[in-house]
Amino acid sequence: MCRNIKQLRRPEGPPTDDELQAAALQFVRKVSGYRKPSKANEAAFNRAVEEVAAATRHLFDGLHKPM
Repeated sequence: MCRNIKQLRRPEGPPTDDELQAAALQFVRKVSGYRKPSKANEAAFNRAVEEVAAATRHLFDGLHKPM
């Protein structure tokens, strides 16, 4: 579905907040169909980006880290 979203799990460490935000933005754009939402939809769009970024951060925080 989202071929342009990069894999963020890397051996050198967890993704940065900027990388998480960019991936979340790409995902929300793809699933919503909006590149830039209208003023009426902007708050919901931005909230979704923040929630996806937070959920992704929680995922990375919970993943087992190899020794």
